[in-house]
Amino acid sequence: MAYQPPPQGQYGAPPPQGQYGAPPPQGQYGAPPPQGQRPYGPPPGVDQQLWSWFKAVDTDGSGQLSADELQRALINGDWSPFNIETVRLMVNMFDADNSGTISFNEFSGLWKYIEDWKRCFQAFDVDRSGSINQNEMSNALRSFGFNVSAKFIGTLIQKFDRYATIKNTGKGDVSFDNFVQACVTMKTLTDSFRQFDNDQDGWIQINYEQVSI
Repeated sequence: MAYQPPPQGQYGAPPPQGQYGAPPPQGQYGAPPPQGQRPYGPPPGVDQQLWSWFKAVDTDGSGQLSADELQRALINGDWSPFNIETVRLMVNMFDADNSGTISFNEFSGLWKYIEDWKRCFQAFDVDRSGSINQNEMSNALRSFGFNVSAKFIGTLIQKFDRYATIKNTGKGDVSFDNFVQACVTMKTLTDSFRQFDNDQDGWIQINYEQVSI
């Protein structure tokens, strides 16, 4: 049975405590808002822990999270911060009003999305290393319905290995945040490709204008 990646935009439950998406340091709680910003309270019926996390990283007290603020709330299993490109990708996905920031309601949906991806990540991290190697990535992509070569997967791993650009430090695997970014990127590109692959044979012919729009 194929394992399905999380669908976009599922709103609901807050994240349980775990290795991924842990709350920010305690020292940030209860800080007064900057001048010009009024304190704001939680919407009715929200999860108080999730609200506390949101408030803790909303450092300017605006009631909205920028990508930089959101990054402070997101960590990998090895306590490294999320790649800012992954964070910006998630902001774009859940920024329903196109404000460039994330409201609390949007934040709630984003947390649910991260939790769904965490379960997916753990399902394919069979050696429990906290990262996805080439074989595990192959299994994940094949389960998602992507029929790609080992060479392509190796290139994908190299692109999303956060240490690959540092000489002799790349491990040939990807962390949780980069796994999400890699899979979402694959789905986006595949959806775009299929718009032109009318006979579904895996080959297309397109002109420059089609590529550009």
